[in-house]
Amino acid sequence: MASIQRVPRPGLRLGVRRRAAATAAVLVARLLSRMPPRTLRRVLGRLSRSARPATRAEATAARDAVNTVSLACRAVEGCLLRSLATAVLCRIWGAWPTWRTGVRRLPPFDAHAWVEVGGNMIGEPYPADYFKPLITIDVPGRCSRRSRS
Repeated sequence: MASIQRVPRPGLRLGVRRRAAATAAVLVARLLSRMPPRTLRRVLGRLSRSARPATRAEATAARDAVNTVSLACRAVEGCLLRSLATAVLCRIWGAWPTWRTGVRRLPPFDAHAWVEVGGNMIGEPYPADYFKPLITIDVPGRCSRRSRS
């Protein structure tokens, strides 16, 4: 999966608790990223239960935090790890963004994973309809293989 990375704010400093939470989220995301899609969908669906919807500010802060603690999340091909870690960190904070993975609508083929809030991609340079979502994990734990779009 490839993506263009939005660089975190220069000099982003994390307190000890926020750094520890972000590091834990990245470690959990590494485990999740090795799961088959069906298992990953089920586990993320359970994680999202009883969470409140994440705000744009929370999702952006989570994405910046995981990018700060992990070079792998900052990597151009780190979209799966980055999106999973962002969602997990939001969950640690009691919230859940919409987590998605999908493919580029037009050739050439490209797969991508990202988080959204209110239908807007967080930290991504793409227009909203650039990718066709294949797996979506939303706040109430709803999972779908294909998006309605």
